[in-house]
Amino acid sequence: MKFFDPNNPNEKKKMIAAGALGLVAIIVLGYVFFGGSSKPPTNTIAGRPSPSPRAGATPLSGPPDGGGDDLSIYQPIVYPVPLPPASEANRNVFSFYEAPSPTPKVVPIVTPTPTPTPPVTASSLSPSNVYARTPADFTLQLNGEKFTPALHIVLDGRDLPTRFISPQQLFATVSANLIANPGVRQVMVRSNDGQIYSNMITLNVTPPPLPNYNYVGLIGKPHFNDTAVLQDKGNKDLLNVQRGDVVGTRFRVVSISEKEVKLIDITLKITTTIPFSTDPNSPGSYRPPTRAVDDEP
Repeated sequence: MKFFDPNNPNEKKKMIAAGALGLVAIIVLGYVFFGGSSKPPTNTIAGRPSPSPRAGATPLSGPPDGGGDDLSIYQPIVYPVPLPPASEANRNVFSFYEAPSPTPKVVPIVTPTPTPTPPVTASSLSPSNVYARTPADFTLQLNGEKFTPALHIVLDGRDLPTRFISPQQLFATVSANLIANPGVRQVMVRSNDGQIYSNMITLNVTPPPLPNYNYVGLIGKPHFNDTAVLQDKGNKDLLNVQRGDVVGTRFRVVSISEKEVKLIDITLKITTTIPFSTDPNSPGSYRPPTRAVDDEP
């Protein structure tokens, strides 16, 4: 089999084209590898005349001709560029400022001043216990040390009329209205200017004893000689009493009315009132009858 037929015109054309392409390829490769012409290019830009220096002008210093560049005339330019702040690692960018806790103030501990010892000593009272509502004034005796005639007894801040007996004893008159109510009263001695005083001691005012009876009925008698029906609170016994009778060995009946019975303590002279009340053992109440004449002849 023949690769080329010289008698075929198409085959001839193909061979001519292949040879031309090969020649062009050889020329291009030679230009690329061997650089073509070695003649330097000619500067086509026309030179401009340099300006003439003015008279008296100092020429600029520069490197001498043919001496090369002097690098010592060049200095690096330092341009400080601030870096943008960067968030710290593991930091919460959404956190907010918290003010530090204030330093606690140190409060100095003040040592209390000890109470000075009173220059006068009060030791005891006589009596030390009294009953409230006592109708009459009574005498109070105060015992102690270092009393002088310039001192007087004070009861709950009120000065009492005082009598000096001795450096160990004073007497004072206590008004009944000062012990009208039960409670504790503070007693001391002091001078008018308050420079000399004593310690406090207490006077106990206790409630007075009361009759253990209820007023539950009334029996009318002629000439206002009524009879009151009293009932013992303990054993529920009934007791008929009239004016002047003694109840419970201590209380005397002084008044009887439809509303109340009044008794007086024989010892303390304290008046006690028993109001009319109902009978706890009866569904109804004792109604005091209208004053009527006794059925007896």
